[in-house]
Amino acid sequence: MVNYRFLGNSGLKISEITYGNWITHASQVADDAAVRTVHAALDAGITTFDTADVYANTAAEAVLGRALSGQRRESLEIFTKVYFPTGPMGPNDNGLSRKHIRESIDGSLARLGTDYVDLYQAHRYDHETPLEETMQAFADIVRQGKALYIGVSEWTAEQLRAGHALAQQLGFQLISNQPQYSMLHRVIEGKVVPASEELGISQIVWSPMAQGVLSGKYLPGRPVPAGSRATDDKSGAEFIQKFLRDDILEAVQRLRPIAEEAGLTMPQLAIAWVLQNPNVAAALVGASRPEQLADTVKASGVTLDADTMAAIDAALGDAPNRDAEDTYRVSPERRLV
Repeated sequence: MVNYRFLGNSGLKISEITYGNWITHASQVADDAAVRTVHAALDAGITTFDTADVYANTAAEAVLGRALSGQRRESLEIFTKVYFPTGPMGPNDNGLSRKHIRESIDGSLARLGTDYVDLYQAHRYDHETPLEETMQAFADIVRQGKALYIGVSEWTAEQLRAGHALAQQLGFQLISNQPQYSMLHRVIEGKVVPASEELGISQIVWSPMAQGVLSGKYLPGRPVPAGSRATDDKSGAEFIQKFLRDDILEAVQRLRPIAEEAGLTMPQLAIAWVLQNPNVAAALVGASRPEQLADTVKASGVTLDADTMAAIDAALGDAPNRDAEDTYRVSPERRLV
């Protein structure tokens, strides 16, 4: 079964392996398969589910809502996000304005079939809306009982500090950040993690397997496997390209004997690695088939000793991206609509 961790400086516990439905529900897999996979997650002890209104242009939220229908709501932690364009994509159908946040939370709750979400997250930082307006809108949502806690995604250290300060002034908790983090993408370690530790903010990390590259199935000098994420535009093919260089793929293959020595599969090693970081509350995993979860959940509770962690660093060498400046390049300078 899956272990639990506190989320930020709060009393909320979440499953350290959290189910995310970014590129699966209403996109990669049929709805009935999605429901079976959610039920497999529940059977494995996963109680925390992460989605966003933008996934499949709101349809992924609806699929998750149907999949969780009939479950005891108090036993679940449901997360969603707001920022990216949804609906007809008019001028106010994106960003973190008061208008868009208010309309988006009501839409998300209706699709998810719940009166509240446990965590409502700013999917990116909105450079075109005053931060005070955004945080006041989040404060109102918390007071209305529509969200219990507030989080963000891919914010810089400075943005986290400013948002945390305003949240304190407005009387609610900013408890999490959702960045990309894996053995191959370590840009948050330089600035974001130290600031988060100081503020009592946890990381809920996405792509802990580097879009599947850390599974070891992509081989240097070989075509990408047919039907894999790298061949499917709906499955984040653009995100995986940066990891498909031969030097990176060669480094990943050097992890195989380390995983075998630790008694782990390659996916388990990748997920266990991110969970060694004490600032990480959860690793987001997706699945298109129930049996995939049976493998990945075994990473929960695994402790990698110092020798194993050192061997991983030695095997990867210069392959990981550690450039802290990359955290400043994620949120668009202007809204997408």
